[in-house]
Amino acid sequence: MTDIILTSLNAKYIHSSLALRYLKSNMGELYDRTSIIEFNINIRPIDVVEKLLSLHPSIIGFSVYIWNIEQTTNIIHMLKKIDPEISIIIGGPEVSYEYQNTRIFSSCDYLIPGQGDIAFSKLCTRIFDGNLPDNKYYKPESFTLSQLSMPYDEYTEDDIANRIIYVEASRGCPFKCEFCLSALDKTAYPFDLDLFLVHMQRLYDRGARHFKFVDRTFNLNIKSSMRIMNFFLEKIDEGVFLHFELIPDHLPEKLKTLISQFPAGSLQFEIGIQSMNKNVQSLISRKQDNEKSLLNIQWLRQKSHAHIHTDLIVGLPGENIASFEDSFNQLINLNPHEIQIGILKRLKGSPIIRHTGQFKLCFNSAPPYNILETADIDFMTMQRLSRFSRYWDLIANSGRFNHSKPVLLQTSPFANFMQLSDWLYQETGQTHRLALDRLFKLLYKAMTKVLMIDKTTVETALLKDFECSGIKGQPVYLKHTTSRKNKRHNRANNRQQQHQ
Repeated sequence: MTDIILTSLNAKYIHSSLALRYLKSNMGELYDRTSIIEFNINIRPIDVVEKLLSLHPSIIGFSVYIWNIEQTTNIIHMLKKIDPEISIIIGGPEVSYEYQNTRIFSSCDYLIPGQGDIAFSKLCTRIFDGNLPDNKYYKPESFTLSQLSMPYDEYTEDDIANRIIYVEASRGCPFKCEFCLSALDKTAYPFDLDLFLVHMQRLYDRGARHFKFVDRTFNLNIKSSMRIMNFFLEKIDEGVFLHFELIPDHLPEKLKTLISQFPAGSLQFEIGIQSMNKNVQSLISRKQDNEKSLLNIQWLRQKSHAHIHTDLIVGLPGENIASFEDSFNQLINLNPHEIQIGILKRLKGSPIIRHTGQFKLCFNSAPPYNILETADIDFMTMQRLSRFSRYWDLIANSGRFNHSKPVLLQTSPFANFMQLSDWLYQETGQTHRLALDRLFKLLYKAMTKVLMIDKTTVETALLKDFECSGIKGQPVYLKHTTSRKNKRHNRANNRQQQHQ
């Protein structure tokens, strides 16, 4: 029996909720009465309800995000029908803004907007004491990060062995990019670095080796960034893997020198470019030195062993397809390991909505609130770009076609891949569930008969990728024979390994 349950539906099993662990570690006198139970979005809502009710809780707190809002709403609705005496508390970015007329708000008992790390325990105490708030909208009091108990001891041995460990050395963001909820932050606030590193040491000693930093601006304070990276560099072994989100135009020489010391497979940098169009950047309040950004990415790609993951967004106000093509081709010339092509989403509360009238931004009213069309990109073109994004992830970002990719993108990268994308959809009617062996055959046909690339060149490149794929048998549609050397890496599920 558990009095208080903290729960959320993660996107995948390997993900873990840092938010739930913050809540648990700050429960105070209610700590021993509180349990964390995580699910993923592939579990049926009715099965989640059964599991939660079997524990006979008095209070259930749900962490709500764009990817789980629909399932969570259904779960809460069922819970209140079956046992209306359970107090349901919701929080998270998806319900912190524009919540008033939502089904989930009408079904819950209380909503804590924004940072609920401390407010949740206070609200639970009031519920148990019978001192119920007059309003179901329970606004948290402000606090400093020094008042928080660190969440990292809440990661279990199973989490450390099987899931991604999320950590943060700072919270907030000083930048105002309007597509992001962080635009509402006043600035970035650092945690006490000495205390943070004590907890990182504790995680490391328990066996944690994969650390994903959720800081929006990890390299904002270079002194702190270097101290954190030096901490891990001193402990480097073949299992250590660090993920950081970098500001692309802020990479001083002393940080470069440190980065260059990390071996292959140990560092991954996510670098948000979003658009290279200066007018678009100005519209969305994004400050970025494009020249410095490109030079830094070039340096990272050529002078370090880091895995480089860059981001572009389709559908920003003022961005047409020619402008997006230019941004895409500029990044291709730098050869990052991955270019994540995201479709603009209207996150609740984000300032991007102010451009709706002038640029005719039309968003899906259902999650994930993706852009459907703009004044510059009509619906049909947006659909094509959405498929482009999916096929790009499947082919180029996967790391399975490292030899074929430069052949495919030669001369006109964006135009070539758009032509491939259109043909793939026309041929298959699918953007998901394309078996790898079928994808090889489709690429061979598209490259030789649609893009009219030299057949021998295509065969040579595809055959090299086929040898690394792990697919059994011979590719009968390719002329050359092969010794079928197995070049698969031990960690086949790690996409970064595919690129190496």
